[in-house]
Amino acid sequence: MIVTREVAYNVDGQTTTAHLAHPDGVGPWPAVLIGHDGIGLEDYQRGRADLLAKHGYAALALDYHAGRTYFGQPQAMLDRVLPLLSDPARMQAIGRAGLDALLAVAGVDGERVAALGYGAGGRIVLELARTGAPLAAVAVVHPGLPEPRADDWTGVSAAFLLCTGSQDPLCTPAQLLDFGSVLQDAGADWRITVYGGAQHAFWAAPPHSSGANIDDGPTGTPEHAVATVPGVGYHGAHAARAWSAILTLFDDAL
Repeated sequence: MIVTREVAYNVDGQTTTAHLAHPDGVGPWPAVLIGHDGIGLEDYQRGRADLLAKHGYAALALDYHAGRTYFGQPQAMLDRVLPLLSDPARMQAIGRAGLDALLAVAGVDGERVAALGYGAGGRIVLELARTGAPLAAVAVVHPGLPEPRADDWTGVSAAFLLCTGSQDPLCTPAQLLDFGSVLQDAGADWRITVYGGAQHAFWAAPPHSSGANIDDGPTGTPEHAVATVPGVGYHGAHAARAWSAILTLFDDAL
């Protein structure tokens, strides 16, 4: 049995409301911070938090759009996301505020914390890790990537999982390998998984999909079927494989 509730906090000049899920009881629980993709906080990331809670984690899905989502509004989404991606300090503050909200939850074990991010949310959790935040593991799926400088990652102790699709035009395998080389030079623990034939947002199910992930949980939301940019497409088998890889990383690290 799990417990869910909303957690409100102030960040980036806005009052934002995150989704918290944790096992019933008093803990202590390992914890995961989740950063949503550019569309916004919606049922997929809430569902990830709930599934993680079923696996014994406390999970907080942060919201960096302050309640707004951008389904079918690609230009409005870009107008919101691109300035954010150009401002590392702002991303770090957003990530830190979410992490602080998670660590403030009674029962969370602050010594066992990880982060998970999709798209722009992947960049936010990477920026958080770059600050030296106490993260044991970081999993990102087709993330935005920071400038590749090994000095930024020296001393960062998190284990990294970097995932993308072979046909993703926004986060290409070559870009991930370049970033992996930076992590290698910094002495980090890292791995990359490229899912053959998958496009951007391959985890987001179309409406009325019969596909289910390994937890029999939600694979996505109908709204994600509206492609915001070319090269977006759902791949059910790889969605389940990526989720399995994320769980393996967190189980190993936490």
